Amino acid sequence: MGGCDCHIEIEQDEQRRTLIWLLSINAVMFCVEFVFGLVGQSTGLISDAVDMLADALVYGVGLYAVGKSAAIKIRGAHFSGVFQILLALGVLADVVRCFLFGSEPESVLMMGFGLLALLANVWCLILIAKHRHGEIHMRASWIFSKNDVIANLGVMLGGLLVYLLDSHLPDLLIGCVIALIVIRGGVSIICDAAAERRCESA
Repeated sequence: MGGCDCHIEIEQDEQRRTLIWLLSINAVMFCVEFVFGLVGQSTGLISDAVDMLADALVYGVGLYAVGKSAAIKIRGAHFSGVFQILLALGVLADVVRCFLFGSEPESVLMMGFGLLALLANVWCLILIAKHRHGEIHMRASWIFSKNDVIANLGVMLGGLLVYLLDSHLPDLLIGCVIALIVIRGGVSIICDAAAERRCESA
């Protein structure tokens, strides 16, 4: 029994260390991308920054849930999913605003900071990979980190298209796509939490 408890404690310590790293990386990248998204008038960068903020929340909730009961982990995952969807809806509202009133996104900033965010999220994927089949709060972290890589590639592609076409529309399109990816991730973790709740109740 003592050996079993020791193994659980080691695993929980590993989860905490991993989530602290993930939370720190995403919090820093949110600040960087959001500021330069505003400066560069890029909906794509701003939406990617909001995605980073949503992920930081997921990691924060996951960190709180380590060592807690299954019910708390399920509630935390469900809350994370709902919050991600709300943030994504806010991004879609900003896309509509930019479409109606116009914007002038800076393609170089989009590509440069999209690449920086991609490197940060690949690092996150490497950190979380060993926990991707673990408990629900760690599975949620894996889902959102994986979605982030797709979003970062989208921002870089959007920046390239803005440059080649001399149009702000690719930026708005990428903003929409990233928001939809975030919504899909949110729905996915809510469904996962619901399935986990049913298993706990059975």
